[in-house]
Amino acid sequence: MKTNIPERIAALREAMRQQKVDAYIIPSSDPHLSEYPADRWKSREWISGFTGSAGTIVVTADKAGLWTDSRYFLQAASQLEGSGIELYKLALPETPSITEFLLHELHAGQAVGLDGQTYSAAEASALANKLSRKEIKLDTSADLIEGIWKDRPAVPGNPIFEMPEALSGASVHEKLDLINNQLRSEGADCLILAALDEIAWTFNIRGTDVTYNPVVVSYAFVSEDESVLFIKPEKLTAEITEHLKKEGVTLAEYSMIQRYLSRLPENSRVFVDMNKTNVSLYDAIPGSCTIVEGISPANHLKSIKNETEIKGFQNAVVKDGVALTKFYIWLEKQMAEGAQVTEISAAEKLTALRAEQPQYIMDSFGTICGYAEHGAIVHYSATPETDATLKPEGLLLIDSGAQYLDGTTDITRTIALGEPTEQMKKDFTRVLKGTISLAKSKFPAGTRGSQIDILARKALWDSGINYLHGTGHGIGHCLNVHEGPQSIRMEENPVTLKPGMVISDEPAMYRTGEYGIRTENMILVREDSETEFGKFLGFDTLTLCFIDTSLIIIPMLSVREHAWLNKYHQMVYDKISPFLNEEEKAWLKEKTQKFKQLKMALIKSFDGLPRRSVKTLF
Repeated sequence: MKTNIPERIAALREAMRQQKVDAYIIPSSDPHLSEYPADRWKSREWISGFTGSAGTIVVTADKAGLWTDSRYFLQAASQLEGSGIELYKLALPETPSITEFLLHELHAGQAVGLDGQTYSAAEASALANKLSRKEIKLDTSADLIEGIWKDRPAVPGNPIFEMPEALSGASVHEKLDLINNQLRSEGADCLILAALDEIAWTFNIRGTDVTYNPVVVSYAFVSEDESVLFIKPEKLTAEITEHLKKEGVTLAEYSMIQRYLSRLPENSRVFVDMNKTNVSLYDAIPGSCTIVEGISPANHLKSIKNETEIKGFQNAVVKDGVALTKFYIWLEKQMAEGAQVTEISAAEKLTALRAEQPQYIMDSFGTICGYAEHGAIVHYSATPETDATLKPEGLLLIDSGAQYLDGTTDITRTIALGEPTEQMKKDFTRVLKGTISLAKSKFPAGTRGSQIDILARKALWDSGINYLHGTGHGIGHCLNVHEGPQSIRMEENPVTLKPGMVISDEPAMYRTGEYGIRTENMILVREDSETEFGKFLGFDTLTLCFIDTSLIIIPMLSVREHAWLNKYHQMVYDKISPFLNEEEKAWLKEKTQKFKQLKMALIKSFDGLPRRSVKTLF
């Protein structure tokens, strides 16, 4: 592909000349601003050859650049070599932002172009305002890729399937009523839905249009008078069509959304999530309408799982735990026998074992299987060129998950493949303390994720260690593994944590060139208690998989942390073992009881030592 990149950029520059734009922006997103776009909208990958999940290309008459973050610096440098595209490393002091670059390269009277279907209304508005200060125009109608990508894939037409009410816990009609109730409280009378997970949740539909996310390429419009699903007709079966109509849904062709919006009645009050709606849709709304901005009601409602969905998650983590247990047994045997296992073959084996579980659909993201120094690359993705062979030494980090019809999973475990060093043990134990501290936390109703993020980081901060990604993201119910609007991270997010939200708990640390450590579980927000000081919430840990106790320095854990880990391991064994054979049960029994045995042995070994002497060992 790399040899074609200069030709493609040359073709784009010719299209720019004809369109009379002097710089062109190509983001990673699709018209639904998805994390994972369908093949048709992988324009940034097509024009540059860079395959990372995040990055933006900017092309001018004489320059071309890719802006991406630290997860992809090495990958981008390799894939851009010989393409004529320069790498701009985000967040480094010497790196200009895209806006700063454009303001430096262009002058008054020139224009920046982009495809408004792939840019959020919020981002386009902010960019236009900044460019206007130098009298540079922003043209959001320029889909220049369509004319030069001759074999561009079509809009996905894969058939969809229903999420039955027995698994969703609510009918389409009930969900539409909930959305309309929230619209009324916000002073709006209708809503545009462009985010694919919000549409899938609202209309109880799922599909395979997007890798890793069981969503359906579509748009929707919701109001008390009419709710419309814009979708390619060939995706629908007669049964699904009939069912949706019975639920009060009108069906329309996918491409009709902008024309429909342009005909909205005067004085309509349209609710728009500016960060989830592309600028082309926003511009289609008549000027006579009032825009009500905010986080989509569907997004809020979707994030709070009902009892049926929670039960689904609880079922899904059992299936996932069985697959993970079988995988780690297989891996241990392979390593003991001296068989060749690589990062890619290990990831493929894990996917195969998950696929054996009932109601498996697909993985929920590309497995991150990072051995040794690769584990320190946060979103590492093994390629044939980087595929490392596992050895009986060092650490292996595996971040993985699956989409089951009744729930989505996301888990990270770090295991020792040989005798770990003291530094590895200290780092692992500090990370584990963070995982436990967050899982055990109790906090007042109305708390934001940023207010409890410190709980996951304190044991690391105490040793001058930090990680730069978030601690927790929402997780969808048989939907996107990264779900908003809630989060747990250092950056402020005004969304408060509410009972029913499922979030990841994933503190970590990374030593560049050596190893990475992350221990991630899914946690469920629940009501804890009510006192004279108000209501308090807490978490239930959902994920079921052993934690490698060979990496734990026991005295570094508090009594409460000891108790949590013992209780957690007992839960893992109790819920997973009924689905294992006798050999597998015995293996899991050892993995989940070893902590107690090690603890007793260590206590005995320190018998008689002064407390100060024991303390100085760590």
